[in-house]
Formats: sequence, structure tokens, C-alpha cells
Amino acid sequence: MSEVICDLCMHQCHLKEGQTGFCRARRNVNGINTCDNYGRLTSLAMDPIEKKPFARFMPGSLILSAGSYGCNLACPFCQNSMISMTDEHTVNYRTFTAEELCDIVISHPESIGLAFTYNEPLISWEFIRDCAKILKPQNKKIVLVTNGCINHRVMAELIPYVDAMNIDLKGDAAFYQKELQGDIQFVKDTISFVYDKCHLEVTTLVIPEKNDSIAFMDQEAKWLASLSDKIPLHLSRYFPRYHYTQPMTPVETLKTLKETAEKHLKYVYIGNVW
Repeated sequence: MSEVICDLCMHQCHLKEGQTGFCRARRNVNGINTCDNYGRLTSLAMDPIEKKPFARFMPGSLILSAGSYGCNLACPFCQNSMISMTDEHTVNYRTFTAEELCDIVISHPESIGLAFTYNEPLISWEFIRDCAKILKPQNKKIVLVTNGCINHRVMAELIPYVDAMNIDLKGDAAFYQKELQGDIQFVKDTISFVYDKCHLEVTTLVIPEKNDSIAFMDQEAKWLASLSDKIPLHLSRYFPRYHYTQPMTPVETLKTLKETAEKHLKYVYIGNVW
């Protein structure tokens, strides 16, 4: 059996027959790079759009949120590690066809559409595409909450179907490489490609002593503003999760970073503060 190279993201996994990649969701099946978690849902809930988070996309709306398992980053602070850091053998899931999931959306008129979230949705991009082809003619919205680590080919195929995206921008290049096993350039390339093609908001989970410096926030906000100063930025408060045990982010830190980002961006929001 032939080996395949999965080119969806920075890992470029070499997959032998039957083997899954770094993300736990792509598999070599008879020499074909296959979406192994296609339609396998671990989470399904009706959420306020603000929870995704979106501040400036159809506020006050409800959206059906769906998640599977797997992720192509290895964030040691992951807030959803119980599904994102698992595979088919270590998590409970139910398999839906695209038609079955879309029927649920359509049967709930209070929902504006379908949000792919909770784990990393873009590793299952074929399922997103197939659902979107059903829902878009029904005037339903397609929303992605993603880490943005995907190649240009996939994003170019999906973007005509996508109404809104929230993309994580987690830190600088060294942080991505050392802590996340990722590549910030993939994220920046995705942000640069989509910002003028659908509604875009960006989220940074602010972690003490990792990405909470004024210098980093100034650089991040300045770069986003170079694309558009109207891109909303969410500064989300970190709480200890998964492998990270350091205390939660002080609220004052978030306020200071908000002031820093507002020197460049018109819309900056603080999240996870009650």
C-alpha cells in the first residue's frame, strides 16, 4: 500500500496505510488522505453567537454549534482538551450524515445556521463543505471557529461557503513553535486571505508570562490593523486547563492590553471575565 503525505497543514504527515496523522482525524485509506472523523460529532448545542465569540456578527442570534474530535495543534492550555486531544478510541461520538445534521439546523428556525467549533473544524473540511452546500440555499449561515492552520487550497475552496470566522492568534512565532507545535505563518496567511472575503473576528487567549506583554499586543494589533482596523479582537481570559497550572490572567492585565490594542484597532473586547 502506498504512503500518502497529508498537506492540509504545517505537519505534512507521512501516513502509511491505515495510519492517522498528528491531528488524529486524517487517515490513509487505500492510498487516499481521508477525513476519518467525517460527521463524527462529540458535541452539539444551541449557543448565543456571542459565545463563539462574535461581537459584531448578527448579535443576539442563536446558532447550532457542532464539534468533533482532534486538532492539528498541541496547545498545553487547551480549554477543550477532552475532545480536541482525543481520537476515535478515547472519546464518545455519534455519526451524522451532512443531511442529518442540516435537517436539525433547518428544523430549528431560531438558529441562524451552523457553527463548526469546540475542536479544530478545518481538519474535517469536507464535512463543512458538504453541510454548507445544503444549508446555504436555505439562507442559513456557516460559521467557523478555528486555529487557522490550514493550507491555502482548502481555505480557497471553503471560503465561498463561509459567512463568518473567528480565528485564534495565540502568540508570536516562537510560542507557536515551542509550545503549540505549530507555525504562525499558516495562521497569518489564513487571516490575510479571509479578512475581506467573510466576516472575521480574532481571539487571543491571554496567558500570564506567555503572551501578555504590552510589546506583543502592540505588535499583534498593529499587524491586524495593517489589514483592517475594523477587525474585532477578543482578549480572552486564561484559566488553568490541561497541562497549564499557572494562575488565571489578572483582569488588570486584560484591561491594559485592551488599551494597547485600541491604539490600532477600533473594536477590542475582553472575554471570560465575570
